Amino acid sequence: MINSVEEYLAELKRELTGSDRATIQDALSDAEEYLRTAISNAPSGTNPAEALTVAIGKYGTPSEVAAAYRQIESHTPPALGPRAPAEIPTHPTAPTAAKDTRPWLLRFFGVFAEPRAWGSFLYLLLAMITGIIYFTWVVTGISVSGGLLILIVGLPIAALFLLSVKGIALAEGRLVEALLGVRMPRRPRFSGKTGVWQGFKNLVTDRHTWFSMVYMLLQMPLGVAYFSVFVTLVSVALGLIVWPIVAIATGLPFFVTTAHEYYATGLLIPVGIIAGGLLLTVTMHLAKLAGRGHGALAKAMLVRL
Repeated sequence: MINSVEEYLAELKRELTGSDRATIQDALSDAEEYLRTAISNAPSGTNPAEALTVAIGKYGTPSEVAAAYRQIESHTPPALGPRAPAEIPTHPTAPTAAKDTRPWLLRFFGVFAEPRAWGSFLYLLLAMITGIIYFTWVVTGISVSGGLLILIVGLPIAALFLLSVKGIALAEGRLVEALLGVRMPRRPRFSGKTGVWQGFKNLVTDRHTWFSMVYMLLQMPLGVAYFSVFVTLVSVALGLIVWPIVAIATGLPFFVTTAHEYYATGLLIPVGIIAGGLLLTVTMHLAKLAGRGHGALAKAMLVRL
């Protein structure tokens, strides 16, 4: 017999042990919202325990809800999540892709055909833009809110800023899931109906708010580093592929020092193309690896149970 919403949520969390943390957060938020709304909307005079029992009867027991979420998750994984190659059979509910047994060369050069690699590359380039926006918003919000706290308008401004941080964190999570293939929360956490002061206290004391803020501050230096490294690598790789051909066709020197000019030879074309192609391939693998690492960082800081 479940006697409170908290007890129901604790049991649901136990039933979902082993599931993705973002899935658990969504399931707990959905359940809490439904149960508390059902209790608050029960006819006047209804005992809260009775209203909870009726709500659970309609919503489902923790074991039933956990089973439903696992089934849903097996059919709605992140679009760019890990996938096994077509020739490797996997169970439809497997949480990760099966081991890739393709030849090493096919795995190495096949990175260009992997949507997740391109998604990671795009995210790493966009991270500088989002990082600058996040950093500017957090620094401005902290400065303005902190400066106005001595006035009566300071508290509502601070509350709006903290709410915006949670909203941006949710939007960033959707971007991470879309481009990096990492399962992130798909809905905001349920906050319930509380008074203005209690709601503000909940925002301030919620670790999720502060972890999200730290993540937003970190996004700018990380984004600048991602952009600088990968733009440089791609530029060098494309230069190695294209410039030998251009140098031979135009008669321009391949490269120039203070003392000499070095011109491209016929042998330099295939060497440059091969070196540039290898560097470009390695760059895509690095982008995929960096995307996996950033996805782990986002899950650690933006998913709080």
